[in-house]
Amino acid sequence: MNKPPFPHHKLTLAIALAVLPPAAFAQDAVATPEAATPTLNTVRITGTALDIPLEESSTPVELLDERALLQRRSGTLGETLDGLPGVRNNNYGAGAGRPVIRGADGARVRILSDGSEVQDASTSSPDHAVGLEPMLASEIEVLRGPSTLIYGGGIVGGVVNVRDKRIPTAVPAKGYTGSVEVRSESSAREKTGLFSLTTGSGPIALHVEGLNRSAGDYETGSGWTAPRVAGSATKTWYGSVGGSYIHSNGYLGIAYSRLRSKYGLPGHSHEYEDCHPHGSSLHCGSDHGHSPDQGPTPSGCHWHGSELHCTGSEGESNEVALVDMDTERWDIRGEWRDPLPGFARVRLRASLTDYRHDEIDHGEIGTTFKNKAHDARLELEHNPLTLGPGTLRGLLGAQQSRRKFSAVGEEAFVEPTVTQNYAVFGLEEYRLGDWRFELSGRYEWQDAQLNGTTRRGTVKHHMGSISGGASWNFTPGHTLAVSLSRSQRAPTAEELFAGGVHLATNTWERGNARLKAEQSTNLDISLRKTSGDTRYELTAFHNRIGNYIYADTTDRYENFRLVDYRQRDASFTGLEARASHQLNRQWRVGISGDLVRASFSSGGNVPRIPSYRFGMNVEWRSGPWSASAEWYRNFAQNRLASFETRTPAYDMVNLRMAWRGQLSSGQGYELYASLNNALDKLAFNHTSFVKDASPLRGRSLMVGARFNF
Repeated sequence: MNKPPFPHHKLTLAIALAVLPPAAFAQDAVATPEAATPTLNTVRITGTALDIPLEESSTPVELLDERALLQRRSGTLGETLDGLPGVRNNNYGAGAGRPVIRGADGARVRILSDGSEVQDASTSSPDHAVGLEPMLASEIEVLRGPSTLIYGGGIVGGVVNVRDKRIPTAVPAKGYTGSVEVRSESSAREKTGLFSLTTGSGPIALHVEGLNRSAGDYETGSGWTAPRVAGSATKTWYGSVGGSYIHSNGYLGIAYSRLRSKYGLPGHSHEYEDCHPHGSSLHCGSDHGHSPDQGPTPSGCHWHGSELHCTGSEGESNEVALVDMDTERWDIRGEWRDPLPGFARVRLRASLTDYRHDEIDHGEIGTTFKNKAHDARLELEHNPLTLGPGTLRGLLGAQQSRRKFSAVGEEAFVEPTVTQNYAVFGLEEYRLGDWRFELSGRYEWQDAQLNGTTRRGTVKHHMGSISGGASWNFTPGHTLAVSLSRSQRAPTAEELFAGGVHLATNTWERGNARLKAEQSTNLDISLRKTSGDTRYELTAFHNRIGNYIYADTTDRYENFRLVDYRQRDASFTGLEARASHQLNRQWRVGISGDLVRASFSSGGNVPRIPSYRFGMNVEWRSGPWSASAEWYRNFAQNRLASFETRTPAYDMVNLRMAWRGQLSSGQGYELYASLNNALDKLAFNHTSFVKDASPLRGRSLMVGARFNF
């Protein structure tokens, strides 16, 4: 087995990410003429349910506010978060990208819309986009480790909570507030426009927002076989309207939103549509199944029924496969403070989603995916109680969800299923001087029912999870935190019941109805310094997962693979670190990186695990001007699973600049520009199923303007 070219023990002091410094640093680096060390407001984490201060969390948390998101935002959630500690993008061209956290993806990463689960088809395949629009997010929280337990068992990667303004929680002081923004990007000739408006009077507040984005195929770094990634064009339209009744003790609101997106599928191929499994082997014809009287297959061509389809001179297909996604969502959110004697508040989150996408090939709908789902969550928080020398605060909650998923057509690799989940959970924190202790538990029931034409049946799982943690503020601004959890995750319907060809990922997938629930034991240890000119955070984690469910490649024919969902015990161990120093009122420098190692207990590597990363950054601020530069190296991935190929290392340089102005009281604007991949490096993403067909973007200039009123 090849070893990494750079020993991981040398990364211990500087291992974390290599992008704009995370919110814990980004918010505190605003230098003013009056002071070299800025004064911060308390930043609170809403995703933890108890709204604790950021620095008191027993597990790592990232908080990106609206300003930090301004130049990070992208068309996919994965690309928006890529570069945060331990976070990568499982990209599928430019239209689909889901975050990979600590080497975990799919159902092990839960995506929430302000506390309510996003119901789409993104966990079933990486070519399916996440059903929300990140460019209209007001904040994004990324929670990792045991603190995610209250949102589901076995979420070993983490929880991404995307907060928005769709349902107002207060009436604007001047009667209205909003923003308008336009931006343009050179690599894909992207044009984006968006707006947000909140207004109200008396107890009623209304909100409306929208977005329109259009982009062509994007350019790659220098040296690839083609100048652009064929099939990476995207078109997106989004709109939402919502309203709330505001009371002195809380609010209750409802919102309707609709997201339409059409995007290409790089690497989608019909060359292997006649391949089929025979036991643990693939059987494919030498000419991929066309009949002898059709003659030999020309180079760069394949047969689609009786028609011959060929690629162009630069490798671009005459017909690009597309996904046409349409998701409609209703949200209800509410909060009532002091609802009953002894209770501080009750919080409600509920959603109803009607998701659909068509996979279009050669101008015709080949497969239609549908997901009709709902999710409801109720939390009741009690008032602080004096218990001995300390205080106890916590909540109880219940959650219920139902997901009716179906795929009909040529690539219906999963027959119709209905998955129902019921859960109860609790979270308590105990404060004693400089110490904070946390204990949470969750019990859930899941039924997954297969309603196929040839296969029918129900698989049931009962799961219990528990976690505990402690944080010690041993000196002002310094925190030592540790957490431990034991949790379970039931297999998804796709992992249980998949059975068929999936040409988007060039696989034939076979589920296993005998899969057991995963059992994970997770340990997190963090050391943080959150005040002063020098700040840092170092986190080590170890996740041991019994009955780890993974897509095992059991055979491969050229670029087509036979995938079986199997179980083996696995371990994930890693480091995430960052440090920054404020040199003076204008300048701040930082170093950062991350590392994860994932292997099976019986030997071998877990597939599609990102390599480690190390980087440096510098920021400058003066009056209305700000600028930053970052460099990071993503090292080669040489620790490979069966049938995987090596992914080479690459260096990335990104430059950013912004200027903020004020028009009048309460009205301002910001002009910004970014030059990403300034060295035009050719780079590949090891976590992607289509890494060789979809390299990362080449040199890209993005300019934009935002007006706030």
